[in-house]
Amino acid sequence: MPRDYAALPRTQIRRSDREVADESWIKELLQRAPVGILATVSNHQPFLNSNLFVYDEANHAIYTHTARVGRTRANLEREERVCFSVYEMGRLLPAETAFAFSVEYASVIVFGTATCLSDEQQTIAALHLLVHKYAPHLQLGQDYRGVVPEELSRTSVYRISIEEWSGKKKEAPADFPGAYTYGYPGPSSQR
Repeated sequence: MPRDYAALPRTQIRRSDREVADESWIKELLQRAPVGILATVSNHQPFLNSNLFVYDEANHAIYTHTARVGRTRANLEREERVCFSVYEMGRLLPAETAFAFSVEYASVIVFGTATCLSDEQQTIAALHLLVHKYAPHLQLGQDYRGVVPEELSRTSVYRISIEEWSGKKKEAPADFPGAYTYGYPGPSSQR
């Protein structure tokens, strides 16, 4: 009898051999991933938005931002439940059949609620965390001016309060026959 996957806990991984339960691994991936995918919903229609983001371990939250008006904000004003994903792609793993081709990967899925920050100081602090993640070599007040209140009228900053998460990865041996990185200029690129 087939499993009823819709009835399983939302963090349960189908392939338990690829599950990563180590929270330090999950946190590390959230800290190093350059882009995250935010899933919201409006009128039963899923909506995905790729975002720069920062994981704030101390507050067990993710911060991201969008324009002051737009689809993401409209969706979150109607429904605060979200899903957020990050991933890394490793080597492609060729096989003798198309069905058996595979890829190395690492991913984290976060479930939680997203709220638009309204407190000015929290909003500025979250934006500065974002800048620090992507430009850690630059110093606030020395290399750039910080966010000022007048600029906040043009952006929405969201706090994703993490309720649950799951991690998953697939790795192949270093000597996997024929493994290659996406973009490899093989014979088909010469056509």
